[in-house]
Amino acid sequence: MKRKRAKFTLQSKYLLLILTGLCIVLMAVTFTTDLFTGMVARISGYVTIPFQTGISEIGGYLSDRSKDLAQIRDLQRQNQELREQIDRLTIENNTLTQEKYELNNLRSLYQLDQEYSEYEKVGARVIGMDGGNWFNTFIIDKGTDDGIALDMNVMSGSGLVGIVTETGANWAKVTAIIDDTINVPGMVLATGDRLIVSGDLELMSENTIRFSKLIDSEGKVKEGDKVVTSNISTKYLPGLLIGYITSMDADSNNLTHSGSITPAVDFEHMDEVLVILDLKQQIDENE
Repeated sequence: MKRKRAKFTLQSKYLLLILTGLCIVLMAVTFTTDLFTGMVARISGYVTIPFQTGISEIGGYLSDRSKDLAQIRDLQRQNQELREQIDRLTIENNTLTQEKYELNNLRSLYQLDQEYSEYEKVGARVIGMDGGNWFNTFIIDKGTDDGIALDMNVMSGSGLVGIVTETGANWAKVTAIIDDTINVPGMVLATGDRLIVSGDLELMSENTIRFSKLIDSEGKVKEGDKVVTSNISTKYLPGLLIGYITSMDADSNNLTHSGSITPAVDFEHMDEVLVILDLKQQIDENE
């Protein structure tokens, strides 16, 4: 039979004593040398420093991106404010331009009103026109309720525009002297020679209208002379500026001349007009 080995046993007091001594030795080594602290520091350096460096770089990157995003938002806000400011300034500039344009038109009408102060007039705004680029027939916003009647003369710019051909309570139709159906008895202001001014829409592309039947027996009429309405007309008041002679040629009969006139009115751009409330028939009757 096998004999049982005797078990090695260590009494608790001796084990405690050994462990206490070992702790004292380790404490002494720790306080007197850097054996453990240096080793721990080196191990910690190898492990933690790269990790801390990575964390630091990521933090810096995120911080930079955060600043960039803040700057982008600030720039977007400033850009939006600038866009709104540009829109406001554009609207204000357009308004000022329109007001300046209207002021210039009103000044022209005022000067025209002063030049023909012997006639009673009323201002009107153009509110419609027939198709095409020229104001040969158009509608104004004044009618019989405002004293407008057929055959009243209409002016704008520096001279005669045309004549009222239709009326309503609050509107009237004006047929301009450039219309193909219109013939106006005229007169060369410098010489008193009479002629007939005829509308011609084809010539208006060259900014001129036609005249004919000019008798210039003394050869005094020249280019640049003013042409006004004649006092022999049954509808047009006398002395209203029509335009200026641009060219003149002798007719085949060698008795009369024909040519072209540059109108005193811009028939391509028209917004406001003056309607003369005095009728030619009434003036003739009073005389």
